[in-house]
Amino acid sequence: MRDNDLALALTMGEPSGIGPEITLKAWLGRDGRSLPPFFVAGDPSLYRETGAALGIDVPVREIGMPEEAAQVFAIALPVLPVPLAEKPVAGLLSAANAAAVLSSIDLACDLVLQGKAAGIVTNPIHKRALYEAGLAMPGHTEYLAERSGGATPAMMLSCPGLRVVPVTVHLSLRDAVAALSVRTIADRGVILARSLASDFGIDCPRIAVAALNPHAGEEGHLGREEIEIIVPAIEAMRAHVPDAEFRGPAPADTLFHAAARAHYDAVLCMYHDQALIPLKTIDFEHGVNTTLGLPIVRTSPDHGTALDIAGRGQAHPGSLIEAIRMAGEIARCRAAAA
Repeated sequence: MRDNDLALALTMGEPSGIGPEITLKAWLGRDGRSLPPFFVAGDPSLYRETGAALGIDVPVREIGMPEEAAQVFAIALPVLPVPLAEKPVAGLLSAANAAAVLSSIDLACDLVLQGKAAGIVTNPIHKRALYEAGLAMPGHTEYLAERSGGATPAMMLSCPGLRVVPVTVHLSLRDAVAALSVRTIADRGVILARSLASDFGIDCPRIAVAALNPHAGEEGHLGREEIEIIVPAIEAMRAHVPDAEFRGPAPADTLFHAAARAHYDAVLCMYHDQALIPLKTIDFEHGVNTTLGLPIVRTSPDHGTALDIAGRGQAHPGSLIEAIRMAGEIARCRAAAA
């Protein structure tokens, strides 16, 4: 089977969250958004019962192998069975089902590594429930990086018109600043530049590097991180990826308006909120989390399990739909390059 014939594997995610609902809605929107074929590694009864409870009319078809998904996809949601231990209740976590959530991730990852699926789109998980079940990694990204060979990943968030990569992620602001170094910044920038070429077909990526301090430090008067850390990191990035253009350090308060965004392909940001506030302000409902630097394709919707609205029929599928679309584009780009 050719790479472009392979379906994407969606993980089940937290079964008590909005994952089942948005998965059904994504399948319903497959034609309007020209989505590539996908299947779910999950419990078929979860999708049948969620559809019945919420009045979402989606036929569910159990498949025995991922190769069946492409043919089934036109007429039904293909589901490769991963049984749950107990029937989930919307909005209420169940420790009994945590093992099945992990099994869904493992199965999807293995199928991609075996060349039986084009990539993974991960539905949101509830980390506390998985920690209690024995998950030793901080989250999806680290778990998939370890399982797929131990590569160093970088998290890219994107929406139409903007791509951002934070150098530091889930740290307090104090700890994020302390964690910045020439190497950490340069490593993320190199991964970003190479991924823009390999995964998005941008031969000469243009990357804006955000400053940490107001006004890019005012030549050291408002902080010396730009002089002592960020500028040397930019020089290192240029040495490692000479085909890419790295600009900065640029004041973050002027980087994200429409005219500025026309002059770069992505922004390398120094900390979590510097990256995510502009992205979620520009387009809250269609953000996509893409893991760069892995040997497998992995995207995810840029939101959590939303237990507070699970089971109410209110969940918006836009972010998952965009994640599926982007995973398909990256898989096609990698296949063409290979």
